[in-house]
Amino acid sequence: MHSTMSLLRALVGTLRSARHAPRRAAGLVPDDDVLLDAPDGRLAPALVAAALGDQEPAAKLLATTRDAGEWEDRDRYVIRLAAFAQHRGDWLTRWLSDAPGDPDALLVTAQLSVRRAWESPARAERLRELAPLVQDLAGEAPHDPVPWRLALDHARGAHAGPAVFESLWEQAVRRSPHHYGCHVAALKYLSAQWYGSHRAAFDFAEQAADDAAPDSLVRALPVRAAHDGLRMPPGPEGSVPAGRVDRAVVRALALSASFPPGDPWPAEVRNLLAHVLVEREHWAEAWEEFGRIGPYATSFPWSAARDSAPEDPLLRFLAARDRVRGELARRTPLRGPGPGTAERGGPGGH
Repeated sequence: MHSTMSLLRALVGTLRSARHAPRRAAGLVPDDDVLLDAPDGRLAPALVAAALGDQEPAAKLLATTRDAGEWEDRDRYVIRLAAFAQHRGDWLTRWLSDAPGDPDALLVTAQLSVRRAWESPARAERLRELAPLVQDLAGEAPHDPVPWRLALDHARGAHAGPAVFESLWEQAVRRSPHHYGCHVAALKYLSAQWYGSHRAAFDFAEQAADDAAPDSLVRALPVRAAHDGLRMPPGPEGSVPAGRVDRAVVRALALSASFPPGDPWPAEVRNLLAHVLVEREHWAEAWEEFGRIGPYATSFPWSAARDSAPEDPLLRFLAARDRVRGELARRTPLRGPGPGTAERGGPGGH
């Protein structure tokens, strides 16, 4: 009898999925229209020009962000340009040759060097060799927090002690108290994966979020702590408390809802939130978040390894959407109340 009932539930669930999945799919951007790590309207021309060997648009873009104090955009652009230069770097070599003292060219070069060192089997040794370059670059940036974010990333991989890290952190926040990239770098250092614990990471993330402006991406820092904690085995203090994860999700949902759907600016935060919601099996909220993401999938967090998931982060993103669609369709009743039909307990019901 038990096996018969289990089979019946499975058949009903399959029937619900087949009936309701097409309607669910109508609310999302089609798979073929989803883009991975799509550049914004300012970065895209610089990348196209760099692909053609022209460094001038990238140089002008970074100079603009530096002069205008657009630190969040500047940080994103430096990271993306360095990633592009890792495989196609002629334009960066030419830029350095033409302007050897250009602070923006030096910053992209340093970001690229640190990136390559992080990927080396001799990570700590390679990073320590880069210490003078990173320190000089940060020391020559009186207002720019981005070199200090790079210094924080460098220090973590080079096994810098807490005193060194705290000194770098003080310099970073002095330049931009709520810089998202610097906060993420500090959160990683404090995580259980590196030199802290689940509790330390959450304490830092929640305090930073409390102090941030309502539209600041730092408000989503606790959900990043939740994501990192959920992926790690329980530490000495135990597993991540479910209550803290839930509060982080609520805060991130509020932040996401404050931006227009399909806005590329909060795309990474929205992808991170959707990932956590799927992990927590909050299907309805995950569905709404995928709708807000629109076409803007991001490598993080979908590049994180999963035993049964495809290797391509875009495929992982699409697979997660499909999973949410299927779970919601499976839970939708085969027949709901029709138009004008009173539900049980309502007016005219029983």
